[in-house]
Amino acid sequence: MEGRRQAMPEEQMVPEAPEDENRPPARPLDPVDRSILRMLQLDGRASIRSVAERVHVSRANAYARINRLVEDGVIRGFTARVDHERAGQGASAYITLKIVQNSWRAVREKLQALPGAAHIALVSGDFDVLLLVHTADNRALRELVLTRIQAMPEVLSTRTLLVFEETDLEPEP
Repeated sequence: MEGRRQAMPEEQMVPEAPEDENRPPARPLDPVDRSILRMLQLDGRASIRSVAERVHVSRANAYARINRLVEDGVIRGFTARVDHERAGQGASAYITLKIVQNSWRAVREKLQALPGAAHIALVSGDFDVLLLVHTADNRALRELVLTRIQAMPEVLSTRTLLVFEETDLEPEP
């Protein structure tokens, strides 16, 4: 699926300032922090006790480190990995969008509200935004693209890439 409106030349695209420019810089991670991150990426439900035992620190130390990683924004949350097909979302697609200059924040807010939106990225290259969506079927995908995304005044054009098969990569141990 492709829609087209007049695009602005890339040279005129001006990047927006990062929202968190007043945020303090992240503290450096040591090997224990990195080990904790790998463990939690593999099993977000790991207990503090098992994390502490595996990285050879006390439970209090493991607890404090995990809390610091959360407070510093290194760990953004704990989630479940979902098999979208088994969850009734049989169609997945990456949708590329060209957007009006300086409209990223408004577009991101609207895309976040879309049903099935899984990942949104501002990127460089031939398009501006890459959006991953999961929908019940191709009909729902078509409706999402044609009636929701292309109706946004900030969206100049879209291109839809159907996902035939996907594999989640595990973090290296």
